[in-house]
Amino acid sequence: MQSLIGTGVALVTPFKSDFSIDVEALKRIINFSINGGVEYLVILGTTAENAALSREETEFVIKTVLETNKGRLPLVLGLGGNNTAKLAEELKTRDLSQFAAILSVAPYYNKPTQEGIYQHFKAVAEASPIPVILYNVPSRTGINMLPSTVLRLANDFKNIIGIKEAAGDMIQAMKLIKGKPKDFLVISGDDMIALPMVLAGGAGVISVIGQGFPKEFSEMIRLGLNGKVNDANKIHYFFMDCIDMIFEQGNPAGIKQVFQSLGMIENTVRLPLVKTDESLTSRINQFVEIINKLT
Repeated sequence: MQSLIGTGVALVTPFKSDFSIDVEALKRIINFSINGGVEYLVILGTTAENAALSREETEFVIKTVLETNKGRLPLVLGLGGNNTAKLAEELKTRDLSQFAAILSVAPYYNKPTQEGIYQHFKAVAEASPIPVILYNVPSRTGINMLPSTVLRLANDFKNIIGIKEAAGDMIQAMKLIKGKPKDFLVISGDDMIALPMVLAGGAGVISVIGQGFPKEFSEMIRLGLNGKVNDANKIHYFFMDCIDMIFEQGNPAGIKQVFQSLGMIENTVRLPLVKTDESLTSRINQFVEIINKLT
């Protein structure tokens, strides 16, 4: 899965002021990310506000991304849930032929044991016709998929090819990198520690900020993968404040404000999310102005 090494971006779903999907804005973001040099696109992850989309809207977003991408980059589809049987059935019946992999989040709300997590992903692996990337994000799911569970799955199922690790814990990430099978991808799900994870042996990042600044962020990851630590660190430290800002009042409100500051979309999110307040909006605007002056 060499095509999934580097920077993937978790695409937002842009909305108009009436909360309908802004199709033209979505197309702009896709092209902006591709032209900026990212390696792949992730559709319908958390950043896409997929929990607030109807079934019809979900299919519309997928169709729009496929038609706009036109085969230029590999695509990863977010496909997870906490009803294992329902998820397995969808994996068996959905056409996944145009995707490089699925990204499947650990089952949320139910709070299963580690054995329950293993059995859930065993069912996912057995049902999926394409490779599976696990997604560990304890801050959202309420459970932490431990390295022992991840490595057990990685060794038992050949089509489980990686993990998006978003626990924000470098020690946990390093345990995964140390113990993983040779070709298993340990991908950062946390923009702030994406570069440290890459320098420790990780395979890259599935990024939020990367779609707002695709040229700079994907270059940072490539520099890290090539061992050019000093050059990569310069970019990392420059963007640290902005990374904090885009998550300060929730995702994707922060990155949508980046896009509004860039003149690409409206900062509209669906309830229960709300857009950034005046203070944060002003600080993000100032950061984008600095970037514009530098470029």
